[in-house]
Amino acid sequence: MPSIVDANLSCINLVVHLSKLNNTKKKWGSAFLTICCSRAFKNVPSRRKSKILPVPSDTVTIDIAEVHPCPCKVDQTTLTKLVKEKSLGQLDQLGGIQGIATSLNTEVQHGLNGHDAEDILRRIEAFGSNTYRKPPKKGFFHFVWEAFQDPTIAILLACAALSLSFGIKENGPKEGWYDGGSIFVAVFLVISVSAISNFRQSRQFEKLSKVSSNIPVEVVRNGRRQQISIFEIVVGDVVRLKIGDQVPADGLFLEGHSLRIDESSMTGESDHLEVNQNQNPFLTSGTKVADGYGQMLVTSVGMNTTWGEMMSSVSQDSNEKTPLQSRLNKLTSAIGKVGLAVAFLVLLVLLVRYFTGHTKDANGIKEYNGSKTKADDVINAVVKIIAAAVTIVVVAIPEGLPLAVTLTLAYSMKRMMADQAMVRKLSACETMGSATTICTDKTGTLTLNRMTVTKFWLGKESVEKDSYLSISTNVLKLLREAVSLNTTGSVYRSINLGTKGLEFSGSPTEKAILSWAVMELNMDMERVKQNCSILHVEAFNSQKKRSGVLMKKMVDNSTHVHWKGAAEMILAMCSHYYNLEGEVTLLDHLERKKFEEIIQGMAASSLRCIAFAHKQITEADDASGKIQQTLEDRNLILLGIVGLKDPCRPGVKKAVEDCQYSGVKIKMITGDNVFTARAIATECGILKPDLEANDELVVEGVEFRNYTDEERMEKVDKIVVMARSSPFDKHLMVKCLKEKGHVVAVTGDGTNDAPALKEADIGLSMGIQGTEVAKESSDIVILDDNFASVATVLTWGRCVYSNIQKFIQFQLTVNVAALVINFVAAISAGEVPLTAVQLLWVNLIMDTLGALALATERPTKDLMDKPPVGRTEPLITNIMWRNLMSQALYQIAVLLTLQFKGKSIFGVSEKVNATLIFNTFVLCQVFNEFNARKLESKNVFEGIHRNKLFLGIIGVTIILQVVMVEFLKRFANTERLNWGQWGACIGIAAASWPIGWIVKCIPVPDRPVFSYLKWKKFC
Repeated sequence: MPSIVDANLSCINLVVHLSKLNNTKKKWGSAFLTICCSRAFKNVPSRRKSKILPVPSDTVTIDIAEVHPCPCKVDQTTLTKLVKEKSLGQLDQLGGIQGIATSLNTEVQHGLNGHDAEDILRRIEAFGSNTYRKPPKKGFFHFVWEAFQDPTIAILLACAALSLSFGIKENGPKEGWYDGGSIFVAVFLVISVSAISNFRQSRQFEKLSKVSSNIPVEVVRNGRRQQISIFEIVVGDVVRLKIGDQVPADGLFLEGHSLRIDESSMTGESDHLEVNQNQNPFLTSGTKVADGYGQMLVTSVGMNTTWGEMMSSVSQDSNEKTPLQSRLNKLTSAIGKVGLAVAFLVLLVLLVRYFTGHTKDANGIKEYNGSKTKADDVINAVVKIIAAAVTIVVVAIPEGLPLAVTLTLAYSMKRMMADQAMVRKLSACETMGSATTICTDKTGTLTLNRMTVTKFWLGKESVEKDSYLSISTNVLKLLREAVSLNTTGSVYRSINLGTKGLEFSGSPTEKAILSWAVMELNMDMERVKQNCSILHVEAFNSQKKRSGVLMKKMVDNSTHVHWKGAAEMILAMCSHYYNLEGEVTLLDHLERKKFEEIIQGMAASSLRCIAFAHKQITEADDASGKIQQTLEDRNLILLGIVGLKDPCRPGVKKAVEDCQYSGVKIKMITGDNVFTARAIATECGILKPDLEANDELVVEGVEFRNYTDEERMEKVDKIVVMARSSPFDKHLMVKCLKEKGHVVAVTGDGTNDAPALKEADIGLSMGIQGTEVAKESSDIVILDDNFASVATVLTWGRCVYSNIQKFIQFQLTVNVAALVINFVAAISAGEVPLTAVQLLWVNLIMDTLGALALATERPTKDLMDKPPVGRTEPLITNIMWRNLMSQALYQIAVLLTLQFKGKSIFGVSEKVNATLIFNTFVLCQVFNEFNARKLESKNVFEGIHRNKLFLGIIGVTIILQVVMVEFLKRFANTERLNWGQWGACIGIAAASWPIGWIVKCIPVPDRPVFSYLKWKKFC
């Protein structure tokens, strides 16, 4: 009780004091009062959580919300305006970058306190989260409405409505609704299944879209570099940027070197913009880092950025049409035209037969007797004829083909995600199945990307691990400087854990060198940085294969340049070297030759060779004043060479062999020197040991670049390994291979790989080491950077193509059989054997359930036993024509026999015979679904136990068919069948299995049957 009184008194005092203030101060006072009162009441001891106690009638209760005041002293509007307008004047008024950092309670060196969850939440409440408002999702009823847009469905509904009205008028509500109501129910089922399927696929694509936009970002929190999701960034965070990164939010440049930004995604300008502290410290969300590295202070996130506003108005289009879908749409259109022609002929024949008095009812009486026939009866009969013709169109048009593609793509995308491959573009799934060549990187893809320094050469001597500290003091000091200052990595040292608490950040190469320097050379990175100041940095990129730093020592103000990079390139820049005693020795022609042999020897042992070089800049060198822009790179002194071991991934050799066995060529394109490249390629199985000495198989990038166009086109097929390649060389190789007719897949991780990834038929970027620029240019992201996953993607690509072919074979069999049977029966007998409802049921089985069953087959080993499908290979092969025509002819023969002779064969009535035809037709499709599982293999049951969905769909189809025949007499217009009749139906349908087995023994020619007709563009 005393605490409540104290809380009340303190608040009353504040209210009294507030009344004496002017208007401006009252506003601040009100805010202060709210905070203080909430804190006062918050500190009152409470014994209850949700229990409500009785309140005396003479008291007033006030609910005070718990307030989390943000400690920041600058508002969001100011920060947003600052970066959008890029106003240096406004930045100065706010105290510069350091002033804003102070206002946001951010320690620039240590970042935010990641352990303080309340602080992070307060920042989200005050400045928002780094997420964007998405346009409203398409709901289920949107897909229902889309299904209603089909003109054939609209015509069927109109026919159903007319049939329903005439039926009720003629036979009353109790009996007259069956015909029209049955069509309504059947159409409803077709629409429901289609809408549910499309709705589920839409949700699947949305989930994948969320995963692809969840970019990992490197921030500094608690003085440590750590990766968090882009969605977890808050205002005040310190974010590290490197080449290829996407700028994750609006912010200000804190520190860094040679940072250049590509703003083309925002402004359309292709020129890269330099970012620095003086002229342009502003960074905009959504832009890309083109060069250099740096740190930024986040000032706006999510919807408070220009990128956020733009992205909130952009909807993710999941209706992307793949090349195969477009091709199938043409095929659907072609078959649809044939179906329309048949339906029109059937309509014409039936109408002529009706009005000429040739159509009779079940009792043998003419249905049309001129003027004696009622108008209602005539309209009802015409409506039934139109419904039958329209239903033939529904069955004839294979609208299930595009659905089958969507289903198999969505299914394969989901499964590929589990197999460490995220599909960004749907077309890549199917194109990957046709790939004839894969151009792969070495580091991280074929190897583990876990670098360790295993060799160190100082001068011409190899220094063993135990002898590092015996190195000359001045050389040791220079090596520590070279590693500490010329790096994008960092070392975090936990005070309590000593050497066990060391944490290295950066690329695998940087981490390996930093670890070696700290553990073996006793390097203290922080101390080295404190004793020097960095004047200029030339950042590493894959084109130059080196990085340099210009620094000044605090002790004597002397200026030095340090270089690090590919050993032979650094060696070419040196005129002297340090020997083991620390003496500078001239690097003449003979000595240079010895160093080249050392590098070659290390490379032949699969080591990546990195060299360090140094030079002190004299006043004469710096007289021009240009030293700040271009670092001195001549007459350097070689400090030493390290050899880094990056072991091959386990299983990579088998994956390479599997690809080669399936007819896909593997080419390794790497930035390493020719000896390292040759050794790794041999170890991975790309280069055969007996062909290792063949110079035509291994080339350097510069050599390939300097070939004439004719030489390049002649040799590109033979080349297996390209070493010391630049991104331009990779792009050039992809272009040449495509010109020669290859379907090319390319792996890439760097920003400069973007042109090659875009040029390739399938661009594969790396999920771990890949930059955001590379990922955005690619079609598929390999999440574990593993070549074995690339081989898995190839298998899935072939599986997609194979599943589509299976479904086409199954559906076209039904189309051909249904069209021929209905047409022949209509011409000869004047009626169609299958009613509108029965045909809609068949349509549902073959379109939706058939697509689900056949489109979800998993990859099998035999897929990799075949050569890749070429660009010009027909979609419907000779093998498929053989299979489908044999089954269709069998079904036509059997069903037409039943149509004309079924009553006498089985001794049944016309209605029971019609039921036998319907039941046999459906069961033929069920048994033929098994045949469609294997296009070439005679054993159609192989691996069937692994596809639970297929077995489930077959089971559901059979159960529903039994229900249709035995229990839905009025709805499906059927009669119940006895055991013998069921046995006959099953026996006729089951005969499709031995027929399928026999037919697969018949050889087919390689040349496509329709190659000489216009149909080849559809098939």
